[in-house]
Amino acid sequence: MTFSPSVLLPTFNFNNLRGDVFGGITAAIVALPLALAFGVASGAGPIAGLYGAMFVGFLAALFGGTPSQVSGPTGPMTVVMASTFAALTAKYPETGFAMAFTVVMLGGVFQIIMGLLRLGKYITLMPYTVISGFMSGVGVIIILIQVGPLLGHVGKGGVVDSILLYPIVFSHINPIAAGLGLLTLLIVFAAPPKLNRILPAPLIALILCTVISVKFFPNSDIPRIGDIPSGLPSLQMPYFSWGALKDMLGYSLMLAMLGALDSLLTSLVADSITRTQHNSDRELIGQGIGNCMAGLFGGLPGAGATMRTVINVQTGGKTNLSGMIHALVLAVIVLKAGSLTEPIPHAVLAGILIKVGIDIIDWGFLKRAHRLSTKGAGLMYLVMGLTVFVDLITAVAVGVFLANLLTIQAITDIQVKDMKAVTQGENENWLTPEERSLLKAAKGRILMFHLSGPMSFGAAKSISRRMAIVENYEVLILDLTTVPRLGVTALLAIETMIKDALAKRRDVFLVGAQGQVKSRLEKLEILHKLSPNHQVPERIIALERSMDIIHEYAPPAEV
Repeated sequence: MTFSPSVLLPTFNFNNLRGDVFGGITAAIVALPLALAFGVASGAGPIAGLYGAMFVGFLAALFGGTPSQVSGPTGPMTVVMASTFAALTAKYPETGFAMAFTVVMLGGVFQIIMGLLRLGKYITLMPYTVISGFMSGVGVIIILIQVGPLLGHVGKGGVVDSILLYPIVFSHINPIAAGLGLLTLLIVFAAPPKLNRILPAPLIALILCTVISVKFFPNSDIPRIGDIPSGLPSLQMPYFSWGALKDMLGYSLMLAMLGALDSLLTSLVADSITRTQHNSDRELIGQGIGNCMAGLFGGLPGAGATMRTVINVQTGGKTNLSGMIHALVLAVIVLKAGSLTEPIPHAVLAGILIKVGIDIIDWGFLKRAHRLSTKGAGLMYLVMGLTVFVDLITAVAVGVFLANLLTIQAITDIQVKDMKAVTQGENENWLTPEERSLLKAAKGRILMFHLSGPMSFGAAKSISRRMAIVENYEVLILDLTTVPRLGVTALLAIETMIKDALAKRRDVFLVGAQGQVKSRLEKLEILHKLSPNHQVPERIIALERSMDIIHEYAPPAEV
């Protein structure tokens, strides 16, 4: 497998410059309050959210494979980053902060490796029930941990810690903060769609509620963003500790996989609305480069952001220039207007994030899942619960494992349904009249074992069980005519079946083996156990030769 470095060279198309400029500016306006909110929610501070939006937004657009995609901090990535900061700083108070940004860099490196290994097409091969449960769980996490800040309290990074503080939160509500938070929710939910297209509701809420807090409550004790660094970010050099390496690698893999999934799902959305085709592997490399640089400069990790991407396309953005312009606009704000963000109340950002959490929850599928499949609905709720109360990696791992088991069981049921072990052919419509006649004439001395469809390891047990039922036969005909593929376990079960029959001095005919099936039988030297005369292309030939064998011998003794 080769990967040409020239593939990574950025390309520019200036034919849509006006649309890209307008789309990029609009996406930046939408991204500003979200970046600040995600920065605060992560525990790294608002400036980390802006740095992440700048670096991931610019570099993922420059090197990525989805031209219209806008990248930056997202809800799922922020949830993981919040738990990363909380865990590492609690365990390593002096170096935990540096370790957390090193985790971001490592996550970017893993994404680059995924792209170079061309794993992009496999990332989104995940059952929808798992994706839905996982994303809904992330939405629930965001809502639960933002209730405290909405009501005027300092937020906690974990769900359980946040819930344990609810008695204090609800018994000591800060009325000013709560009022601003509820006003924010009212604005983001009630803003007319036409107004939202001109000026995004989160930005309206951010500006209006901040102005109200400064104008009417200048001396209140509500939590605000406060001083944030201005100017260019400083380097956060990588920091490793052997004792913490296992934890760091775990969190970085979690960020890499989540970022890859988040980005490529957004790429699919971008494809559907632009009628284009993204390059998954290049997108992973672009996201990886962006996250490496974000971590190096103290920024949050990011991924393709669905809402910002859709808004970018709807307002004219079509090429990678729009994503780069979005990042440059945010850089100008950081360099020239950072002081304007200092009085923003945390309650306002919490209101914006609660709206994000509600939007992430897959309400459409939650309402209908039980109608489609009880098992699918149960799996989705399990993944959702594990996401909220355990961790995201465990939730996805358990979800994918159980989904695969359910899929294997469903495929096995289909395979077993079409599996036939017959000695009398009267009611077997899959046989021709001539074949049924020959089976009837054999009077149970011929066993026809028919397999159909791809045979996986799930069918192997049933093959052995079916063979154990029938003992009194003289000739075994193994029909593989409609089997396009054999799994290793099913192959070994067939080998055992042939060996047992030959050990009992029964004649064995193999029918219709071709392609991959024949190749595997040859590699395992199963065909060598049968003479060429017993390897035939059609059932009728095997039946006719079986009748000849039967007529040569006296009636078989009881076995």
